[in-house]
Parts: sequence; C-alpha cells; structure tokens
Amino acid sequence: MKILFISDIHGVPGTLEKVFTHAENLKPDQIVLLGDALYHGPRNGVPGFYDPAKVVEMLNARKEQIIAVRGNCDAEVDQMLLQFPIMADFSELVTENKRFFLTHGHLWNANNLPPVPAGTVLCHGHTHLLVLETLDNGITIFNPGSISLPKGGNPQTFGFFDGENLSIRLVEDGSIF
Repeated sequence: MKILFISDIHGVPGTLEKVFTHAENLKPDQIVLLGDALYHGPRNGVPGFYDPAKVVEMLNARKEQIIAVRGNCDAEVDQMLLQFPIMADFSELVTENKRFFLTHGHLWNANNLPPVPAGTVLCHGHTHLLVLETLDNGITIFNPGSISLPKGGNPQTFGFFDGENLSIRLVEDGSIF
C-alpha cells in the first residue's frame, strides 16, 4: 500500500495542487491528512494565495482516498464543508508491514507518546518541522512538515510511504529531501 502524507495546508491551494500533481506519478492508495486543512490559525499570518474554498474543492475531489485527523486549527465549520471525516483526534492505518498512528501532534507527539507498541509509526504534523527518526523504544516519529507554512528554515514538504520505506519529499519537485 502506498500512502501520501500531507499536513498543515492552512488554506493554500497552490501547494496542495503541486502535491496532487506529484501524487499522479506516485499513485498513492491512500492520502493521509494530518490536520490543519483550511484555517491559517491565529499564530500565522495569512498565507499568500489563501483560498480555503478552493482547498475544500480539491480535497473533496479526492474524498474516497483521504483519511484525516483533526488539527488544532480545524473546526466544526470545516467539517460542514468537507465530504470526509476530519474531526477525530487520531486514526490508525495498518498495512502489510507497518502500523501508523495518525494524529495532528498537539495531543500526541514524541514528548507525549500514545499507547502503541514498538514498531508503530507515529505520524503527526502541527510543528511544521519535518522529522523522521526512530526512538529507543522502537516507535518511529514521522512528521512530513508543512506543505504551505514550513518553519525552522525548512522547505515545503510532504511525506510518502512506498509500501516499504517512508520519505520526506519536496513540494517543489517531488524529490526526496
């Protein structure tokens, strides 16, 4: 199973469009949205080309593929527009050889681990900082970064699981970071 991971869109359709263009080549079976889809949040300035209605249209067109969790900037009004569930604090996705715990990161993260077994990949966004590391307890922390508002000098990134390996990829050209 191939999985595309996106997080922290914050209402910017241009970067989402680039990621979906890469998806045409990567051909994911599932798209995981790790929260903060539409609203830019009070701590962020309004991003350039902010158009949450366009993001809704783009996400709804792929609703059959999307598994989403609620970000700290997601609200009930967002759920009213989106045609797939987005209000769960977490979800899980199990493939033939990986178990993914999906959350936004404001509740569960490397500093507050969920009760999951070793070998689980804890996938989250929230910090807008990309991470791919395995802890001493065998849990892998995977943050694909933000496709729209990266922090810490990072580029805009998304994540991809090819059925065997996780990677962080550049929004600009789809290459592995």
